Amino acid sequence: MTESIQRTTDLLSTVLADLAELVQTIPADQRSRRTPCTEFDVQDLLTHIVGWLTTFAAGYADPEGRAPRSDLDGYTAPPDAGAVVRAAADQLEKALRDGAAERPLLLGEAAMPGELALGMILWEYQVHGWDLARALGRPWSPPDAAARESLAFAPGMLNPDEQGEGMPFAARVPVPEDAPALDRLLGLSGRDPHWNPPA
Repeated sequence: MTESIQRTTDLLSTVLADLAELVQTIPADQRSRRTPCTEFDVQDLLTHIVGWLTTFAAGYADPEGRAPRSDLDGYTAPPDAGAVVRAAADQLEKALRDGAAERPLLLGEAAMPGELALGMILWEYQVHGWDLARALGRPWSPPDAAARESLAFAPGMLNPDEQGEGMPFAARVPVPEDAPALDRLLGLSGRDPHWNPPA
């Protein structure tokens, strides 16, 4: 395992441990709440988060790097989401420590370099963890080092022509340069760090 993969793996493990706590108990009456990720309510976002995490973990664990699905059609997050996140995080960490990020990750016919996919996962789970926590009125504070790493990584994945209304990513939100790293990462990812659920 390279030093950079080890660093990202360590940071991701911390983020996913916090995520498991966050999703452990979400009352039924909170699952229809809106989230900062405008196309998802809480239940939709939970399905997205858990479904892709289990997919990525199984893909890295597969000897050929082949994920079990290339979309989430028909998948719904189970009631025991916290346990599922913990199990997937453990499977993912073991595979990464065994060198899985040094080979491509295959999602259907699409192949992505394993280390690139790992950086994407760290970025996505920080932002979607914040989306979910904000919708639920709960705290979310990934390690500053994780936010800084994703701040360096994300611009390479975000084409400005693909951000905005009707595009794959929301438009960037201006955030002061001296704001915390997570706030700057959120702004880059099309989130307003001061977003609050509708009254």
